[in-house]
Amino acid sequence: MEYPTESIKNVVESFSKLPGIGKKTALRLTLYLIQRASHEVDSLANALLALHKNTFRCKNCNNLSDREICNICSDNSRDNGIICVVEEIGDLLAIEKTNTFKGRYHVLGGRISPLEGVGPNQLSINKLLERILNENVQEVILALSTTQEGDTTAFYLSKEILSVNPNILISHIAKGIPSGASLEYTDELTLSRSLIYRSQYSVISPSKT
Repeated sequence: MEYPTESIKNVVESFSKLPGIGKKTALRLTLYLIQRASHEVDSLANALLALHKNTFRCKNCNNLSDREICNICSDNSRDNGIICVVEEIGDLLAIEKTNTFKGRYHVLGGRISPLEGVGPNQLSINKLLERILNENVQEVILALSTTQEGDTTAFYLSKEILSVNPNILISHIAKGIPSGASLEYTDELTLSRSLIYRSQYSVISPSKT
């Protein structure tokens, strides 16, 4: 497709690299921005630059934060004895929207997937084990996606967690979430009930179930 200017082409191509945005949507967004006042576009550009410059990973749980320790980890009203393990930031935000869980989190940064070249060393697993050793953690909730990769990750985590604390309770969210679904796109009521009616995790190889 021919674009009126090189600048329009560059912006369209940049937008189309974002997940879920095709060339048509990218062009529509670009034309919308052209019609906005310059100070609005400047504000958007500055916000994007600040987002990239001032957003960090929490040193404790791997959540996103504008400080070394995120708001959740620094909240004294949270229950230190329960850690909810999630794959990505979007999963954490989805659970927070339910206003059900009042413990703390740990963000793995993905899930074990050999086909995609993601192994345990690419995830924030060692940090989780350190927290279990050094903090008074009584329960770990495995709030992972209900996929084969999610099940594999849960099985690996459960063995590693029990190796550092054999007495800890490992639970998983209830199976109200459809198989193969992502937590990020699960409705709040289903996700809330899954947390409330969670059950103890059984350390049995997925291949034997």
